Amino acid sequence: MVSTSTTAPRSGVYYFSQGWKLIRLPGLRRYVVMPLLVNILLMGGAFWWLFSQLGSWIPAMMGHVPDWLQWLSYLLWPVAVISVLLVFGYFFSTIANIIAAPFSGLLAEQLEARLTGATPPDVGVFGLMKDVPRIMLRECQKLAWYLPRAIVLLLLYFIPGIGQTVAPVVWFLFSAWMMTIQYCDLPFDNHKVPFKTMREALRTRKVTSLQFGALTNLITMIPFVNLVILPVSVCGATAMWVDCYRDKHATWK
Repeated sequence: MVSTSTTAPRSGVYYFSQGWKLIRLPGLRRYVVMPLLVNILLMGGAFWWLFSQLGSWIPAMMGHVPDWLQWLSYLLWPVAVISVLLVFGYFFSTIANIIAAPFSGLLAEQLEARLTGATPPDVGVFGLMKDVPRIMLRECQKLAWYLPRAIVLLLLYFIPGIGQTVAPVVWFLFSAWMMTIQYCDLPFDNHKVPFKTMREALRTRKVTSLQFGALTNLITMIPFVNLVILPVSVCGATAMWVDCYRDKHATWK
């Protein structure tokens, strides 16, 4: 059961696990269908293509390993595989989230109403259609914040030694934070909370936020399981919003 208290400490792992339970709530399943369908089609096709390319990409990446690190090649090979999965997993997840954003926002709104007993200002298809331009603008804000930082971090992969050791760790932490932003922003945006304010709020609970994002990031790399990650993460992030941020930032009660 999700608490509405802002003082109850919960871990990001707890909220992620709640997502798996909440998607099965009676009456909520119809709002899960569209985000789930988008994710299955995009992530399923993307990972099928990705795994067909790994055989040629990994040897090419290993070719950039300097001679003085060759003795670690047996360790760097799995790191290279994980790096590819991290980068492309987040990339395709971002595309899926952009396409499914209106439906994911509706799922977050309906789940919040279920957890709190509050009544959303707009319910159903007409409210969703009215909000589509604002939701798409919000997704553009996220991309504008994300892309410059992602490009800088991706350049690390082309630095011999650093690209095969430090870059994967830094990228994992960055993409974990972005996963948290991506999913937690949905309930924040439903209450018209500015993007900057949302990021500041998440920083007040950095450990919880990173735990949630890191676990989401890891599951995104696992074939078949990652097909349901979008609605699960939406529900988990909404539960986190209700517990940790709603009392301060909600515009409808």
